[in-house]
Amino acid sequence: MKSKSVTKVLAGLFTSLSLCAAASVSAQTVSVSSIVEHPALDSIRDGVKHSLEQAGYTEAKGLKWQFQTAQGNTAIATQIARKFVGDNSDVIVAISTPSAQAVLAASKSVPIVYSAVTDPVAAQLVSSFEASGTNVTGVSDALALEKQLELIKKIVPDAKNVGMVYNPGEANSAVVVERMKALLSAEDMSLVEATAARTVDVGAAARSLVGKVDVIYTNTDNNVVSAYESLVKVGNDANIPLIASDTDSVGRGAIAALGVNYYDLGLQTGEIVVRILKGEKPGDIASQTSNKLELFVNPGAAEKQGVELDPEFLQSATKIVE
Repeated sequence: MKSKSVTKVLAGLFTSLSLCAAASVSAQTVSVSSIVEHPALDSIRDGVKHSLEQAGYTEAKGLKWQFQTAQGNTAIATQIARKFVGDNSDVIVAISTPSAQAVLAASKSVPIVYSAVTDPVAAQLVSSFEASGTNVTGVSDALALEKQLELIKKIVPDAKNVGMVYNPGEANSAVVVERMKALLSAEDMSLVEATAARTVDVGAAARSLVGKVDVIYTNTDNNVVSAYESLVKVGNDANIPLIASDTDSVGRGAIAALGVNYYDLGLQTGEIVVRILKGEKPGDIASQTSNKLELFVNPGAAEKQGVELDPEFLQSATKIVE
């Protein structure tokens, strides 16, 4: 009888300890900061959360999940970063360069996982794509600009002047502008810049390109993507073809985009978060990129912007957007 009682007690203790251990695994805080809300960045957020759920980290099991957006304001991004650090977050996910820079400025110890940062080295988040040895790692949405130029030439073969609207204060965009200048120059083409420091400036910046460019190319600049409809209006009114690197922009009026799947990028980011929650140090995890590129094409937008698409080009699309 005593033996059975001891066995029951031990079994009960084992069950209790197991439950406590399981609870402690999930009772962690993941805080997500994004510079602005738009389809691409929202997809990353959703992908991160799905990866956590797949690994058993859910709010029902004790995970504390919090998300805040800075609405395009870097000062608010700084406030959010400080709050998340003060909340003793186990991991902070920073979506976009401004958000990642704000979080890193707020803490050199809390694990930081960046996402949708085109050039994390230029943004001074990490010194290289190797394991940083610091509190930072993440996933870049860097694109090979040579392929972007190929896309421009396929859609507008005679293009000589390529317009680009961007926020000069966003490190990602500044890097892309310089690289595009060099690539276009080598092809006897030129880049015509139009800056938009705020979302409300995007339409005016686009209008300043009318009569000066043969095509407008946009990278993943958060100001531009947030106000893409104002760019589309200019493109449609002035018959200027719009080519993007954000595939979600195709459904909003760009002719085509060759870019990463941002939900998949979020899943990839979330997998890193899970590794850190399970005990790995961010400084031991090398930064990553995505090599899954998708071509989205919008024939209706092409018609509105005066472009006739080659049938073979249409057949090569990952997705035709109606």
